[in-house]
Amino acid sequence: MADAMATEAPKAPVTRERRIRVDLEEKLPKPYLARALEATDTDQPNGTSGHNNNGMSVLQQHVAFFDQDNNGIIYPWETYRGFRAVGFNLILSFLLAIGTHGLLSYRTQHGWLPSPLFTIYIENIHKSKHGSDSATYDTEGRFMPVNFENIFSKYAKTVPDKLSFKEIWHMTEANRVANDFVGWFMAKAEWILLYILARDHEGFLSKEDARRCFDGSLFDYHAKMNKGGDSKRS
Repeated sequence: MADAMATEAPKAPVTRERRIRVDLEEKLPKPYLARALEATDTDQPNGTSGHNNNGMSVLQQHVAFFDQDNNGIIYPWETYRGFRAVGFNLILSFLLAIGTHGLLSYRTQHGWLPSPLFTIYIENIHKSKHGSDSATYDTEGRFMPVNFENIFSKYAKTVPDKLSFKEIWHMTEANRVANDFVGWFMAKAEWILLYILARDHEGFLSKEDARRCFDGSLFDYHAKMNKGGDSKRS
């Protein structure tokens, strides 16, 4: 019986180095159950307070901030404005808009023909999910609390529930799937951008900021903080 519940294998040192939490159900009901509407964890079992999910999956909520006219379609110029709104500078925002739509647009289209405007359809954003990620989103765009919690139990070695840049790098390296070059690049790019956006004065990314990135509420927060003032990274 003990072996059936073991989370570490004596002959697999990596299972000891990257430990998973075994106490999640004490703080979060059914942590293995994928959440369609809310990004929940042990600290926020009901998701982000005051954040309206609008009936969208958590992955859809993650990108909905960039849909500035709320028509379900994201255009490159909306993505550019969104990155500017949260505090990234003009050049980086331009490059991110081009890269994001160049990589994601086609997979979200309703047919075989590409969009000449490189649009992203929020309804189909789950089709653009890449490999070599943390598996916090499932293939339909739901949020997996157990996988989110494991990010921090495995890699937050310096400060509990916070990641340093080095730890983020190790995490994205560990998640790499063989020959998944696009996934390797996108996973690192996404986490490094999140680190740049939300790191604290000590150089750590908090678990709460990471969780709020997954449901998109972090973008709304930074946009409000930057509104009416100079961009902190312009």
